[in-house]
Amino acid sequence: MTSLIKKVIHTTKSSAAIGPYSQAVLADRTLYISGQIGLDPSSGQLVPGGVAAEAKQALTNMGEILKAAGCDYTNVVKTTVLLADINDFNTVNDVYKQYFKSNFPARAAYQVSALPKGSRVEIEAIALQGPLTTA
Repeated sequence: MTSLIKKVIHTTKSSAAIGPYSQAVLADRTLYISGQIGLDPSSGQLVPGGVAAEAKQALTNMGEILKAAGCDYTNVVKTTVLLADINDFNTVNDVYKQYFKSNFPARAAYQVSALPKGSRVEIEAIALQGPLTTA
């Protein structure tokens, strides 16, 4: 039986993990990206400006992780959005569609009671490495 390859993905261009986890793990051609919050990679602090600024930074961080794995946003097939307040849903959607422009990934969105560092939004993703053809 051929073994699958598991590779930890890390880039200094995205925020560092704030616990015992990896920014992402590539298992064969499936990339699992850990939840990203709006942390500035250089300071490790939450960006100011509220949920829209945090969502933008979280998705920018995710983009750097995708790049480190040889992917981009078009490789993403599933995301999960965690919100401190479900009333921020439309604001986060406005930011989200600046990164995911067509053939949107499947997605779930939930309100949660709290997020790390007091953030307002956290976004995780699953992507497939390599060229994808849309049917």
